[in-house]
Amino acid sequence: MASSKALVLSLSTVGIIALAAYAWHAQRGLPLPWQTASPSSQSSPVAPAQSGGASAPGGAMPIAVEVASVVTVSMPDEAAAVGNLRSNESVMLRPEVSGRISAIHFQDGQSVTRGQLLVELDAAVQRAELQQARANLELAESNFRRTADLFERNFVSLSAREEAASRLAVARATAELAGARLERMRIVAPFSGTVGIRDVSVGDYVKDGDPLVNLEDIATLKLDFRLPEAYLQRIRPGQAIDVVSDTLPGERFSATLTAINPQLDAQGRAAVVRAEMANPEGRLRPGMFARVRVLLAERPSVTSVPEEAIVPSAGEGNHVYRVVDGKVERVPVRTGVRRGTMVEIVEGLSPGEEIVTAGQLKLRDGVAVQVVSPAQGIGSGLAGVAGGG
Repeated sequence: MASSKALVLSLSTVGIIALAAYAWHAQRGLPLPWQTASPSSQSSPVAPAQSGGASAPGGAMPIAVEVASVVTVSMPDEAAAVGNLRSNESVMLRPEVSGRISAIHFQDGQSVTRGQLLVELDAAVQRAELQQARANLELAESNFRRTADLFERNFVSLSAREEAASRLAVARATAELAGARLERMRIVAPFSGTVGIRDVSVGDYVKDGDPLVNLEDIATLKLDFRLPEAYLQRIRPGQAIDVVSDTLPGERFSATLTAINPQLDAQGRAAVVRAEMANPEGRLRPGMFARVRVLLAERPSVTSVPEEAIVPSAGEGNHVYRVVDGKVERVPVRTGVRRGTMVEIVEGLSPGEEIVTAGQLKLRDGVAVQVVSPAQGIGSGLAGVAGGG
């Protein structure tokens, strides 16, 4: 019985060893000890397929990449901001006294000129007061002339003449006051512009200070925006400003910087800047949102590369791959401002050099590359290199 158990254990051990040997040989593609090698298997190993593409020194295939030239472009130094458009002049017309509206002399949205009569309040009482004051003035003038004549002939004293002169002065002041009260019943345009939409009608009784209608001068618009304090030394009145509005896509407008608030915003550390721009056709309106670009300096020749050529490195800054004689060189660069898809190169490259714009992931110094066109694509280029086209 014991001998049977020993036999089973021995056979199991041999089987496990055989399975392990089979797995080891199969994993490495080696023939098993009991297999007889055929004449074909004893021949020399099959040489790798020869591709039609050129190979790099040492047998490594070149890596397909897209390239672009380092160019010089015009890249003005500018600051960007957002702002709001405002009327050149804006006022809400309000009566200075209470009264009933007797006439309205404008249409909603009408253009008016400075001094044009817009609204009249019922002024019957004020006109009567003015007539009374003028009558009293005429009487005071007549009394003064008579008293002055009598004084010249020594029929009245000096005090009588002075009293008549005083009454004349009071009568004149009363007439002027009555005239001023009558004039306050007429509301005129303080400047030329466009009236808004009124909320009152003839017959309405309004109190002093009640809003009647707004008046806007939009032939010229003001543009208020903010710039960080870092730009204060680089902006000045008279600088050109480029303005675009989302309501009129594709159109650009010119403005001129006119004023800089001497006090900075304590919270945002920014300066409030105002510009003015012509708006003769009235296409832009107060309250619109506008995007602003302030031209700080002209730079007609700036060394630039496409942004996709820049490869960032953690702790090492940016670099690019320059193509020289079919191989790449890793070149550290110092970048400047970005404009659209172009990046300024402050240091590291010169105009005319070729740099890699696609396919950088597999590159390192000295690696051979094959330049493919963007239309062909990196994938197609690699297939062409591997398969001989």
